[in-house]
Formats: sequence, structure tokens, C-alpha cells
Amino acid sequence: MSLSKSSIDHLALITVVTGSLLLGTVNAWAQQPQRPTAPPVREGEIDNQEITIEKNRKIEMPPANRLFNKIPSIKPSTGQRKLTYEFNDRPLSVGDPKLSPTALPLPAAQSEQQNLFNNYVKAGAGNYGSFYGEAFGSGQVMDNISVDGSFKHLSSSIGPVDGKNSATSENRLKLNGDYQTDAFKLSANLGYDREAFYFYGYRRPQEMDRETIRQKLTTTQFRIGIENVDPDKNIDYSLKTGVVNLADNYEATELDWGTNLKASVGISDNFVALLAADAYITQRSDGPVDNRNLFRVKPTFKYSNSFLTATFGVNAVSETDKRLNVNRTRAFPVIDVDVVPTGNIHFFAGVDGDINRNTLRSFLSENRWLAPQVVLANTEKTWDLYAGSKGELGSVSYEGKVSYARYRNFYGFNNTWPDTSKFFVVYDGNRSHVLTVTGQIGYTYKEVFRSTLRADFYDYTLSRMEAAWHRPTVSGSWSNSFIVNKKLFITADLYHYQGMQGKNFVTNQIVTLQPIWDVNLKIDYFLGKQVSAFVSLNNIIGRNYQRYLYYPQQGLNFLGGLSYSF
Repeated sequence: MSLSKSSIDHLALITVVTGSLLLGTVNAWAQQPQRPTAPPVREGEIDNQEITIEKNRKIEMPPANRLFNKIPSIKPSTGQRKLTYEFNDRPLSVGDPKLSPTALPLPAAQSEQQNLFNNYVKAGAGNYGSFYGEAFGSGQVMDNISVDGSFKHLSSSIGPVDGKNSATSENRLKLNGDYQTDAFKLSANLGYDREAFYFYGYRRPQEMDRETIRQKLTTTQFRIGIENVDPDKNIDYSLKTGVVNLADNYEATELDWGTNLKASVGISDNFVALLAADAYITQRSDGPVDNRNLFRVKPTFKYSNSFLTATFGVNAVSETDKRLNVNRTRAFPVIDVDVVPTGNIHFFAGVDGDINRNTLRSFLSENRWLAPQVVLANTEKTWDLYAGSKGELGSVSYEGKVSYARYRNFYGFNNTWPDTSKFFVVYDGNRSHVLTVTGQIGYTYKEVFRSTLRADFYDYTLSRMEAAWHRPTVSGSWSNSFIVNKKLFITADLYHYQGMQGKNFVTNQIVTLQPIWDVNLKIDYFLGKQVSAFVSLNNIIGRNYQRYLYYPQQGLNFLGGLSYSF
């Protein structure tokens, strides 16, 4: 793909700005014009709209969520200064619209067969004309150079309604390489994703031309990074940068360049200085070209002893948006206090704030049935007051947390009009408040059985939106994994969502979706040292529930197959 002169100039500007950020030269006193309270309304759009994109429920069940905050070590040590790096955008996870059934990963004490081989191929088939194929391979090129790659295909030739008009297909390819020395590690990642599906939420019965309702999402990404691996160094760091390009079937594209820096410096045995910096340069083309940038610098200090861990600092965020005429900088406090009165029991409280970056790709990851040319705007979390307790009592771990947060541009997803098969993103441009109560408890028995039960309750106080469209008021999950013997492994989970509402703007009616109960089971059985069989059962209750209005999901679906390790 050839680049125009303006694009080349734009990339040159990206390089300069990103470098400046990582050198710590972001100006915290930049001009701060008032941001519009809501995106401009254009003909054919609804004021203050949000769109959510939902991923298909995977038959392969990924790892379950862990506790919200890792319990810090009671005794300060050099290892305590090590950072856990997560280079993900900050999503708006309040009442997360995504439904991704998962089960806990099997405990570490797995069969001897799994520890003998690093590579595998899997193949399977099931109802709804489903086919599944997956492969993973890794190797050591030299003593300090390793590579690995994976490929996955999952498709259903027919869906829950109208046969092929609700078919789905996805292909994912990933390549990784690492070069490691005693002091640092260089890594590179290349990925390619292709998803194809149909907008099958149309009124029935009617004849549809499949090509007019077909959507295809293609994502290509490349990322490189360097990080410290020497535990004896007083300075810890990680620097990663990468480019992601998204294209769809409606001539929309989004080029996103993100750079992330994490660093820590040990001042004393109990005192650590931390720095996080992010730079995102984004160009979205979906009709008019929109340049959207965000820069973040977050310096903090952390003090720890056997009784107290306290973190304090500031989070300075600058964002620009050409289409919405936004150019502003905000500063948010960062305060977190964790007290350990006895044993491994913690009580914590704090306050923080941020600007949650919303992109076309992040919205599509929540609700794939997004309409073309949706308005993109970031969500400001003005402040979030939280408190709770967490701990471990023998084989039982727990966490409870209460949060009360204020947002601007809080968003939801609702059906468009007159075509209700697609979704807008609906924003509340004024202040919105969200109360969240979360509880989680986990139990482990001799690395043979593992279970986690979690529940989240949400209360939304909105200014302009009638409701938090398609966001639940209650969500829960119960995930389990069990090793029967060295050959038989079982994972199971239960998911529950309720309280979601959507509005049909054609009939002007608000619809409350039926509660979702989703039960899943997976069984793995080793036939020999290298061969195993698996069976996955999804949505065992068999309800064609709707996570989004007019989009029923598959009922009981199953997948069975074989796996070969080498």
C-alpha cells in the first residue's frame, strides 16, 4: 500500500511526538479548550449514541479472570520492585457488554504427557456445520533466540437463524520471536486476524441478499519491545511499540500506533519510584478522515513495609481529536493504600481517574454489529473512589470491592433506525455516576480442583441517556476445573447476565432482554502420550438468548475432535 505525502508527513510527526513523550517532555500545562459535551449530530444519527461490538462466544474456553489486585508480598524485597507489565488500552469495563464464557485453566499438576511436548495440532467438528482447527509450534533457533507461531480457525456454516445468513468464520495467525541476554530481552510479534459474519438482526420473514449484510474485519498488527530481565538491577523497564491496522467490508480503516513505557527505580528497600507513559497516534478513515491522538504520563511513588503499602502520584492525560475539535489535557490523582493488619488479610482504598481510549477496534471487540461511520469519543473517568478487602485463608482466596465513579461520555450500544440490525454508540455527554459492588471467592484443592465464583452489581445514574443501553445490572460467573486422573480433565463454567435494555427507535419501545444463563463444559481425555480427544459443550441449557436486541445466539452447540502433540 503506497502512502501519500500527507500520510508520510503524518508518520514523521508521530515519531517526533512519541519520542518526546518517552523522554518525559509532555507539557502538563497545555491549552485545555472545553470539550464538547456530546459528539455532533449528523443526519441519520441519533444524539449521544454508543455502539458496542460483541465477539462470538468461543467454544475453546480461555483462562478465567483473576483477582482484581494482586496481593503484595508482606516482606519488602528486591523482587517487590519488579513490575507486572500489561500493555493493553484502558477499556471501560463497567458493566462490560462483552459475553466471553471462560473456564479456569487446568492446575499446574497436569498429566506427564503434556510436559513432554511443546507443539500440537488440533482438529474438530460439531453441529451448526462447525469446523475447528488449531496448531502451535515453537523452537530454539539458538541458545538465546526462540520463536513460536500459532494458527486457529473456527467457523460455523449456519447460525441460529436463517441458515447461512448467520454463519461465522474466524482465522487468527500469530508469530512471536524473542532474543534474550542476561540483561535484557528483545521481542517481536506479528499477528493477522480475519473475521467474517453477517448482520442477521433484520426483520423476518424477508428475503435478504447475503452480500448486502456481510461484514468482514481484517486486523494486521506488528509489535516490538525491549525489557529488563536482570532481577539484580535497581532500574526496571519495559518499552514496547507497535502498529495495528483494521479494515472492514464498508471501506472503513483505522491505523493505530501505540508506544508504552514502564519503568521503576528503587530509592530504598521500602521506597520505589514508578513511571508509566503511553503514546497513541490514531487515524480513522470512515467517510471523513479523523486524526485522534492520546498521550499519558503517570509518575507515582510506592512505599511498602510489612503493614502498609501506599502508592501516590498523578496521571496526566492529553488528547486531541480533529473531527470533534478536542484538544485538552487533564490531570487525575492516583492514591492507593493497602493495609495488612494480620496474616494475609488486606484492606485497601483509593482514588484514581483516567481517560479511557475508545477506538473503532475497541468498540468492534465489544459489539461486532456496528453501523458504519459511528462517532468515536473517549470516555473520561473523572474520579473513582473505591475500597475493599482481599486475602487468602488456606485454600480459599477472596476479594470484595465497592466503587463509585463519575464519567463523562459514558457509552452504551443501541439499535440504529430505520435499520435495527446495526448499532450506534450512544454517549452521555454530561456527568454520569456508576456504583459497582463486586465480590469474588476462589478455592483450590491440592492442585486437583479449582473453583472461582464472582458476582458484579451495577447501578447507573445517567444525565441524558434513558438507560445504560445493553449494559447489565447484574453479572456473575462460576468457573471450575478438575483433574480426575492423569488422563481425564474437566472444565466447566456458568455465566449469568441480567438487566440489559435496548430501544427500538422505529416503534419507540424499550425492550428488557431476558436474563442470560450460559452453561459450558469441556472434557479432555488422553488416549496415549501424544494423542488426546476433546469434547466441548456450549450453552447446555439450549436457550437462544439475546445479548444484543434482535441477535439470538446459538442454542446447544458442541464440538469434538482430536489433538496430537509432538
